[in-house]
Amino acid sequence: MKKVLILSLLLVAFFTATAQHKKIDTLRMALNKATTDTDKYTALYGLGRIYYIFYPDSAIIVDQQAFLIAKKHNWVKEEGNDFNGIANAYASMGDYVNAIQYYLKALKNYQLANYGMGAAKVDNNLGSTYLEKEDVKAALFYLRKAIKSLDDYTRSHGLTASEKNLNGILLLNLGECYLDMKRLDSAKYYLDAALKTVNITHYQALLGNVKRDMGEVQELKGDENGALRNFRQAVISDRTLDDVENLSIAYLSMANLYHKYKLQDSAILYAQKALDTAAAGNYEQDVLNAGKALYTYYDEDHNIAQAYKYFKVTTAAKDSLYSQDKVKQLLTLDFDEKERQQELQAEQDKAQGLLRTYILSGGLAVLLLLSIIFWRNGKQRQKANKLLKKQKADIETAMARIKLTQTQLIQSEKMASLGELTAGIAHEIQNPLNFVNNFSEVNTELIDEMEQEIEKGDLAGIKAIALDIKENEKKINMHGKRADFIVKGMLQHSRTSTGEKQLTNINVLADEFLKLSYHGLRAKDKSFNAELITNFDEKLPRVNIAQQDIGRVLLNLFNNAFYAVNQKQKAAGTGYKPEVTVSTSAEKNNLIITVKDNGNGIPQNIVDKIYQPFFTTKPTGEGTGLGLSLSYDIVVKGHGGSIQVNSVEGQGSEFIIQLPVS
Repeated sequence: MKKVLILSLLLVAFFTATAQHKKIDTLRMALNKATTDTDKYTALYGLGRIYYIFYPDSAIIVDQQAFLIAKKHNWVKEEGNDFNGIANAYASMGDYVNAIQYYLKALKNYQLANYGMGAAKVDNNLGSTYLEKEDVKAALFYLRKAIKSLDDYTRSHGLTASEKNLNGILLLNLGECYLDMKRLDSAKYYLDAALKTVNITHYQALLGNVKRDMGEVQELKGDENGALRNFRQAVISDRTLDDVENLSIAYLSMANLYHKYKLQDSAILYAQKALDTAAAGNYEQDVLNAGKALYTYYDEDHNIAQAYKYFKVTTAAKDSLYSQDKVKQLLTLDFDEKERQQELQAEQDKAQGLLRTYILSGGLAVLLLLSIIFWRNGKQRQKANKLLKKQKADIETAMARIKLTQTQLIQSEKMASLGELTAGIAHEIQNPLNFVNNFSEVNTELIDEMEQEIEKGDLAGIKAIALDIKENEKKINMHGKRADFIVKGMLQHSRTSTGEKQLTNINVLADEFLKLSYHGLRAKDKSFNAELITNFDEKLPRVNIAQQDIGRVLLNLFNNAFYAVNQKQKAAGTGYKPEVTVSTSAEKNNLIITVKDNGNGIPQNIVDKIYQPFFTTKPTGEGTGLGLSLSYDIVVKGHGGSIQVNSVEGQGSEFIIQLPVS
């Protein structure tokens, strides 16, 4: 993941480490001597702006103290500054949930204070944070708002040097958005504009970021030399500013470029530099990215020992970043070979020491010793090869077990949802069966009437009855096919997915599973009722999907929505009207499916956890905690789409699925 710029990081370009400490000492002294709230606030706010990069915990404390002073005097704009400072500190620690919450508070204060430049800064920070989370759609929304706010402010105010730099940061962040979307021409346009701004303002803190992104654009366009030239310029700039994290990312970009063009030695060299740099700065995400690259490179070279080494580095970084993800914990492999490898290395070192000693004695003794050592080293190599083969076998066995466990978990979730389907299917299939039975009985009666008309010789009456029989047969056939569709859907749901994709009418698929889910809940709780609202785009194009898998995703979302409104209905009483709304639409090259309910909503403190395997808020026995995790994998990994949630606690939730049409 590329590091993106939050506005307050401007301080990095202005101060060296020594100057920072000097400034901190000055502000602390000013705070101790302050006799008025204005002087105290100024010192606290200044400390917060410096602390958040190196001491984010301290930044939160001093910004909170500054906020209390601003609140006391109703300094609305200054309250916004304090919220923004707290958000920057949380963003620096990687706590994006708290960061976004405080950015939104800051934005509200700036709007109340009619401070357009503050709104532009916070919108940029929100866009940067969402870009860090790889939510490009949300990032673009806030970055475009920031551009508009900055333009409005510029028309009526003069800009300071730091405010002029904001334009360059916005252009860079927009360039990164379009780069992530692989819209290379748009990315190049904004990055060129950002570089032009850097050249005008001499704001060198942006240069490394801009050059690295330009290199990635050129790499994707196949310009190897241009990409390498820009990556090298990024490295020089990041070194000059001592920007450790961006330096690590630039090294990794060079490594990936060399790997792409089969220059394996250079790829390994720069990936190692990226890893060492990230490790020195404790940037776990960048350690993970560089470790994965090295693991891949050595694995391709069939260097099992080195591949295993970086596999452990990658696993350790994953554990540090995703310790709450229970399925990913299955990937933590516990090998006991480390001590034996150390012993082996010690023996090799000892042998080499003996070799150096006996060489000095010369002659036949040297030759004899060399022979012994070569024989011994051969044995040791055999032993090492056996150990490495065993390690590789253990890894393959562990990975096989993980795949088996994941398959079993998927099947377990499918069977759980199949149980919920059964009652709904029984109700749904009864309707077409009733039609089949009724029209069959009517046809029997019509045939009796036809026989009477035949005896009378009434040809017109015979023809009329025959037409009625024919129409009824069409209806019997139609409802029989409907029953067949429902049964096949149930059978497909219970089988292991083949992943085969076919052109599908999403409206039909969503409508079928919505009814099945609703009647399934009704079968378990006769007192439950809800209004089903469908807003289907009739002009929706067919989309190429694995029907069985997307059907499972829809069923899971519908079940969750009905469960949410049912739980709220039990507590709210008669004044509450449960509603579940399903909408479809097309937007550019994406098909949008929205599932909305007016249930209890999802608490903000668990929104980021809902896609984690085994995480559930339902009572024991009512949920596996796998539904949304598997839905995420199906939509994002299986179909290249996205799934996101908007929820307000006490008011309801909205899940939005985007699927690429092509």
